[in-house]
Amino acid sequence: MTTARKTRRLACSLVMAGWVASCCPVVQGWAQTVGVASVGAVALPPTAAAAMGGSGETKIFPLAEVKRGMQGVAYTVFEGVNPEPMQVEILGVLKDALGPGQDMILARLHGTKPEFTGVVAGMSGSPVYIDGKLVGALSYRIGQFSKEPIAGITPIEQMLEVRDGEVRPAAARGEKRAGPAEVSAGGMPQVGAGSGVEMQAMETPLVFSGFSQEAVERFADRFRAMGLTPVAGLGSADATAKQPEPLVPGSAVSAVLVRGDLSVAGTCTVTYVDPTRLLACGHPITQYGPVDMPMTKAAVIATLPSPLNAFKIVNTTETVGAFTEDRASAVMGRFGEKARMIPVTVEVVQPAVPGAMGSQGATGAAKAKTFHFEVLDNRQLTPSAMLVSVYQSLQGTNAAAAEMSYRLTGEIGVTGLPPVKMAGIVAQNDLNPAAINAALFVNDRLARVYGNALEQPVLTGLKLRVQGIPERKTAVLESARLGSIEARPGETVDVEATIDPYRADARVMRMKVKLPDDLSPGPVRVLVSDGATVDRLTTPSGASQRAMGLADAVAQMNRQHANDRIYVTLLNRTAQAVLEGEALPGVPLSMANVLGPLKDAQRMQLNGESLEEMGSLGTGYAVSGSQVLNLTIR
Repeated sequence: MTTARKTRRLACSLVMAGWVASCCPVVQGWAQTVGVASVGAVALPPTAAAAMGGSGETKIFPLAEVKRGMQGVAYTVFEGVNPEPMQVEILGVLKDALGPGQDMILARLHGTKPEFTGVVAGMSGSPVYIDGKLVGALSYRIGQFSKEPIAGITPIEQMLEVRDGEVRPAAARGEKRAGPAEVSAGGMPQVGAGSGVEMQAMETPLVFSGFSQEAVERFADRFRAMGLTPVAGLGSADATAKQPEPLVPGSAVSAVLVRGDLSVAGTCTVTYVDPTRLLACGHPITQYGPVDMPMTKAAVIATLPSPLNAFKIVNTTETVGAFTEDRASAVMGRFGEKARMIPVTVEVVQPAVPGAMGSQGATGAAKAKTFHFEVLDNRQLTPSAMLVSVYQSLQGTNAAAAEMSYRLTGEIGVTGLPPVKMAGIVAQNDLNPAAINAALFVNDRLARVYGNALEQPVLTGLKLRVQGIPERKTAVLESARLGSIEARPGETVDVEATIDPYRADARVMRMKVKLPDDLSPGPVRVLVSDGATVDRLTTPSGASQRAMGLADAVAQMNRQHANDRIYVTLLNRTAQAVLEGEALPGVPLSMANVLGPLKDAQRMQLNGESLEEMGSLGTGYAVSGSQVLNLTIR
């Protein structure tokens, strides 16, 4: 069938269906003169070309001219890649509904598909046209169980502010104000919040590919707080797949958070396209502002109708650019740009399974499985995306079990600084299984880098090696004693510590430590403890911690003590200063007075005792506990 015949057939079907009668002259005119419209040099599908008037130039329908009873047409993808039309009936304009100066158009959708599916997660951004002119994007819905597909439309004038670079003040964006609109924890506007019936942003389905349902549900609240709807398994990602159809108004488009062996992507609908940019969603994803996320095409496998949570099942395909802005009225993507991602490698060494037989009849040996993926670089989203990805890497093997431990080593690369080192034994505790604690261990280091108040870090990668141990490797330091209660400066002292492993016999750990040569006669204290206790005594807290620069924060993390060793520390009677994240023991009293202004400015902590580490001993367990012993210096 020729393009002209297809066009005439489309125009006739629109007329016969009674849809958008006012648009028919535009459709017919375009059919007679153009045949196929384009954006830049890219041909558009007939539906999008008809909506754009056949000229390839987006014409704007002013918000001031929107009246109740007007008829329009919206476009979205219900299945496949081509946008389909649906009738829109304008119900009215809600003044200042989303904030001062931010109006919203209320509309009712008509047509077999929208009346069956209702308002669908992933539909946000669907362009709405009146008389062939773009009026805005479907972006809001009412409640969860609405019997009619009534939706809110973000006016295109507000969305174009994002394109044109106008950044409005927080009050004008509706971030925090008293009035008919409120903002949720994730920055997603809600009208009538707390009244039981809310006009809220259509959810952005966040498809987790390669993740178990358990992993997604465990961390789902982190993403729901940002207005994202986590979905496990209902969709996939194939960055090598080619999708020749161009992105046009009404197409599905995806923002990628994770890609590689694991994939996480959020999908909404394109509203506006020009040769270099597009606008989508009609509401924020996170409202972070400047962002850097890969922008991909997407194919809708199916649209799942549900009174509670209708959503599109989506496959993401080839990358076409990057999303660079996430604002109150829209997200903006630029064609051809490359988003910066953080490469991650997680090597999981599975423990040998007792009694299992290898291919040669021998007992099954330990096996290693390596995961390669990339995570977006964003202060708000990266820690959560990294947390769930590391957890899934550990749980994605047949050797994973609740009653096990992990020996973890790795590093986080930071541009211009030494890598952040990570090492220790992570085991199950009363709150979480070992896999959760391992993911939280990595997340803690990552959050401390990203959360620096003074500098913006640039991460170059994360490398992690996790060795599974098929038992719970925790122990409590029950008691400790010294070989002598008196000693001279410089002498060697025997230290004995008893640890109580989980469901195992107690073990006695012995070591020898040398006392400092410059000790003054009199009583001193000796601390036998886990690494965390030493860290608490040598690490600044409160305002001093928050004011620390990135280099000092990285240095402090690298000085942290391993959790699988017992440390012997001398508590001397001289003063100790903690300055810029580093402990300075043995500070003379005169110097302590000089440092007083730093203490008053909360840049320094001054303690009455100095800590001097004298030795440590590996235990093979994640050990906890401390004992303080008395020693007299003769």
